[in-house]
Amino acid sequence: MPETILESSHPGAATPGRRLRVLSGMQPTGRMHVGNYLGALRNWVQLQDGYECIFFVADYHSLTEATDPASIRPATVEMVLDWLAAGIDPERSTAFLQSDLPEVAELHLLLSMSTPLGWLERVPTYKEKVAQFPDNQNYGLLGYPVL
Repeated sequence: MPETILESSHPGAATPGRRLRVLSGMQPTGRMHVGNYLGALRNWVQLQDGYECIFFVADYHSLTEATDPASIRPATVEMVLDWLAAGIDPERSTAFLQSDLPEVAELHLLLSMSTPLGWLERVPTYKEKVAQFPDNQNYGLLGYPVL
């Protein structure tokens, strides 16, 4: 995998000698299954070789679904243990819990003030979730992409 980009449309996107950064997160839904592994985690493990990787537990995102909030903490522990077992190396990547950083909520607030409502209403996953959980239509679900 490349360590830097030689050309970019954004002047600050790559600096020679500096590794590119990957940021990705996963909701703590419980034990890892084949879909988690094949869909994301396997790639995360490989990305550690060529990129500065930052992975986060998307616990705030989990609150947007019909999930028992008390189940999030134990599911988080299980998920992080699965990450480690799959090959996420704390020496080569950074992992954090979304709710541990107050800046996440602050940035969400600021971005929510400038994101057009129409953009959020057109997100395909929003429409799917509204159909799936008709009694759980709230801002958390609508504002999920901003978070």
